[in-house]
Amino acid sequence: MFHRRTLLAAAGAMTAVPVLAQTTDPRLGERSMGRADAPVTVQEFFSLTCSHCGAFHREVWPQVKAELVNTGRVRMVWRDFPLDQIALRAHAVARAFPADRYEAFLTALFATQDRWAYARGIDHKAEIGKIAALAGMAPAAFEAAWADDDLARAILAQRQQGEREYNIQATPTFVFGRRVVSGNIPFDRFAREAATP
Repeated sequence: MFHRRTLLAAAGAMTAVPVLAQTTDPRLGERSMGRADAPVTVQEFFSLTCSHCGAFHREVWPQVKAELVNTGRVRMVWRDFPLDQIALRAHAVARAFPADRYEAFLTALFATQDRWAYARGIDHKAEIGKIAALAGMAPAAFEAAWADDDLARAILAQRQQGEREYNIQATPTFVFGRRVVSGNIPFDRFAREAATP
């Protein structure tokens, strides 16, 4: 697990602009998958540069999606919790996709995480831009999302809300109702937690 890092310096370095109200910008709306009336809602607080988040999405999420979400037992809600500046900008790009294409883009980013997040001597922005282009985002839209300080500030504000509400200190962290579970948990543990009232 990555332990929490602060992005306050990064936020302070951004142009002084107001945080976007969640109701005025559709990019800040809930990103979720599953039936709205599913008996269980699970929130995942994640960072796109967290290796443990990547491992969960590559190794566990496909089974969670197939056996719990697609069957109507669980509704998954993703909560942005970027750990660094690269993650923050990647989260902004993900948010710029329509809601129905968000999960597929996350899957693509996590599948290629070693290429764009960890490789040395690369241009992180260019690598993320390539993945966004393959996912159907126009270069101008990518540039706009990457540079959107309003959106970045709003994502940081949502991260801070998660920290306050659930005392999130590591990623990934899953919230099953009010129970908070941190770490890349295996499918059996995820299913057990989701089945416990």
